[in-house]
Amino acid sequence: MSLISRRFRGFLPVVVDVETGGFNARTDAILEIAAILMRMDDAGMLRVHAAHSCHVLPFENANLEDSALEFTGIADPWHPFRAAVEEKEALNTVFKAIRKEMREQGCNRAILTGHNAHFDAGFIQAAAERCRIKRSPFHPFSYFDTATLAGLAYGQTVLAKACAEAGIPFSTGEAHAAAYDAEKTAELFCAIVNRWRELGGWKMPPEAQGD
Repeated sequence: MSLISRRFRGFLPVVVDVETGGFNARTDAILEIAAILMRMDDAGMLRVHAAHSCHVLPFENANLEDSALEFTGIADPWHPFRAAVEEKEALNTVFKAIRKEMREQGCNRAILTGHNAHFDAGFIQAAAERCRIKRSPFHPFSYFDTATLAGLAYGQTVLAKACAEAGIPFSTGEAHAAAYDAEKTAELFCAIVNRWRELGGWKMPPEAQGD
């Protein structure tokens, strides 16, 4: 059993970020999706391991708010240079990578980790239902929310401000892209988990120290 599986009781934290055409998961399009996989090193420190992301075409009759497009900087969701794929293909690509990592790390289920995680989870769940994907790798209702964790650890709930407190470089010019926001969220989550370990909040099991 891997250290990350031991640390999180068989769950695999996976950082997810979506950029969308609005705030309603049932009616508004997913435009980008990114997932960051993390692993623990031999010292029990959590590190970013791999990233998977897709630009996504709006599903049929999806709502797109002008304010959301301006916020994300996606002027034309159908522009060929985006190399966007259908929603189902994007989900299957990300889910396949997560399931592979679950097997390799000996985890039973993934747990969605995000900044205001309920937002991303709602869009992922709605998209999986829309695409008739019967089994998501994610736990259906439990999440790790870095907004809450950062509020506790650093007194900041805004991603950019929490990263600043944690000493993580953050570019506002690159923000609001799923791949970038997921990467920074993963770095923040790792910083919080590792700081907790350094303070004695989790000790590596003696039998795991030689793994």
